[in-house]
Amino acid sequence: MEEEKVAYESISLWLPLPYRVLLLFIIGLWLFSLNLHLFHSVQIDISPFLRYTRSSTESPLHHSVYLFAGILSTIFSLNLLLFWSLTHQSPDLVRQWQILPISLYSIFLLVFLWPTSFLRRGRLRFLRTLRRILIGGIDRDTRFADVLLADALTSYSKVLSDFATVLCMFFSGYSATDPIPDRSCGGAFLVPCVISIPYLIRFRQCITEYQRGAGKMQLLNALKYASAFPVIILGALEKNYMMQEYVTRRELAAGWYIAVVCNSGFAFWWDVSMDWNLSIFSGGSNAEDGPKPWGLRKRLHYKDKGFYYTAILLDLVMRCAWSVKLSVHLDFLNEMEGGIFMLELLEVCRRWVWVFFRVEKEWVAREGGGYEMVNIEEGVGKVEGHVGVNKEARED
Repeated sequence: MEEEKVAYESISLWLPLPYRVLLLFIIGLWLFSLNLHLFHSVQIDISPFLRYTRSSTESPLHHSVYLFAGILSTIFSLNLLLFWSLTHQSPDLVRQWQILPISLYSIFLLVFLWPTSFLRRGRLRFLRTLRRILIGGIDRDTRFADVLLADALTSYSKVLSDFATVLCMFFSGYSATDPIPDRSCGGAFLVPCVISIPYLIRFRQCITEYQRGAGKMQLLNALKYASAFPVIILGALEKNYMMQEYVTRRELAAGWYIAVVCNSGFAFWWDVSMDWNLSIFSGGSNAEDGPKPWGLRKRLHYKDKGFYYTAILLDLVMRCAWSVKLSVHLDFLNEMEGGIFMLELLEVCRRWVWVFFRVEKEWVAREGGGYEMVNIEEGVGKVEGHVGVNKEARED
């Protein structure tokens, strides 16, 4: 039995693929809760952007999201503890008890659809928004919320493909919790097609907005999402190598490399210049707008300028996480389930950082800068105090 255990990664025995998919979803929910909490702490009212108003007697929105994330985390933890107690990290038992993590998907869906009034408004609002964007729709009144969720789905594209793999393994008779996931399940097209879905959604939204008169920048934005398709297609062709008669594997790899550089560079430029409205690619100061910090903008809501520069650097590093695949010295990382999970987690964290500045940019644009800049360190202290890390943080 010991020899059999050595053949498998620990993460696949302790946290099989179905659990990893759900864990990344829960982590994303907790991070969004922290987004909302920090916005509340630094006096950014996100309600107008989400078109989700709350009465003065209701608690702040982040309290509800914290509560919902806590409920899902508790259900997940209890299920996982039961799984551990039954399997003892034995590969055979891990395969045998796939029903436990699979049942979690049904339980999570039931929590969202629960017919009582408990957090009902928020749950139904999320489901309606998700249903609308899954067909590429975008509502005029809730445009910002629709775009925010659709963009989040692009960060979960690889996680969604893992979810499709889990379902494929389960229904094909290959255990969904097998320590060696069958990532070829569904043939050569299932995973690439599922990964493409979030980008197709955003592409269609951009085209829809352009047709509504939003301007030619929406066509450029659509091109950004379309630039992901060559990466996906060339990667699939290289992996399965189905075009031996027309192109060599080395040529496919070179094409994929060029596509990745273009897509990552384009996306990074758009994050900084368009989504965050920072001027690091133009630099200097604009005489019409007045002096401003180099590479940023005149009006900033977060007082600590280093916060912006750090975010730019993190976005660049995380956007270029694909470079791990290009290094022969790190090839082993991509062959490990733990390495794949780490890259997916990094992308979820990158999206968390992105939201802070995407909303801040919208807030500054709407408010016109008629306020004092808020010290981001004070906001972080309040969040830490809320979760029991910094007990001395100032209260609201």
